[in-house]
Amino acid sequence: MVTYADVRAAAERLRGVAHRTPVATSRMLDERLSGRLFLKCENLQRAGAFKFRGAYNAIAKLTPGERGRGILTYSSGNHAQAIALASRLLGASATVVMPEDAPAAKRRATEGYGARVVSYDPATAKREEIAERLRREGDPVLIPPFDHADVIAGQGTAAQELFEEVGELDVLLVCCGGGGLLSGSALSARALSPRCRVIGVEPELADDATRSFKTGSLHTVSNPPTIADGARTPSLGKLTFPLVRQHVDDMVTVSDDDLVRAMRFVWERMKLVVEPTGVLGLAAALARKEDVARKRVGVILSGGNVDLGYALELFGRLPPE
Repeated sequence: MVTYADVRAAAERLRGVAHRTPVATSRMLDERLSGRLFLKCENLQRAGAFKFRGAYNAIAKLTPGERGRGILTYSSGNHAQAIALASRLLGASATVVMPEDAPAAKRRATEGYGARVVSYDPATAKREEIAERLRREGDPVLIPPFDHADVIAGQGTAAQELFEEVGELDVLLVCCGGGGLLSGSALSARALSPRCRVIGVEPELADDATRSFKTGSLHTVSNPPTIADGARTPSLGKLTFPLVRQHVDDMVTVSDDDLVRAMRFVWERMKLVVEPTGVLGLAAALARKEDVARKRVGVILSGGNVDLGYALELFGRLPPE
């Protein structure tokens, strides 16, 4: 089982490599929600998302011989970019299984970092099966996007930095796809701010983790049609499910319209480019899914990799506020 000691060790490996991303605040946001909010800007992390932390930590722990076999993963985009960049920095080749409908900006960046992309149709194929075939063919080291101890530990360093900078919090809002960031963040919260309520946030259209959390049995979804592409994972993992159940206080969901409203707020008012998945936590606060009034609240803005044309299209769907 992953522990906070693993998060601390990951922080040492990432020191001087990962960005210690800034924490943003907004007086307008505080006034609107009657609380004090601290936004951890992982959209400004290397490769544009928190995923770099877990990818680099996992590859850095491999032996030179293991890195020489190459790295394999599957991802819709942010973990793909993170693996590609971390592999380049550590002298390893990378192969990424990526859906055909992945955001173009994420595929271009993945290839730009030097990875080989293997495309597939998510309606007819499963990425895990494709990755397993590639692993049998060439014996690369598989580093999945969330259900991996070193990935979870690395991702937990984002919340660790947030607590180190702003102190104890009443609430921490964290996006949830496969649960790697949420698991790692909860470990950091339990160690550094024990009274903090850790809340995972999912899209309504991809609520498998929420149902799993509330029922105690693992639920799955298949290619959910949410705009939050980073949260289209089929289910929590063998590692993340028990970690979420043990350390997270609650799970909530938000609509895709809630995500667009939250995106528009941070783009217009805070001048921060954040993708739909990246604003899941903030959307929960703005949609009043968790009471944040008179509380100190941490929010992890998990990533900023979004096609600009697509973002403008999303903003056009809603009337001006």
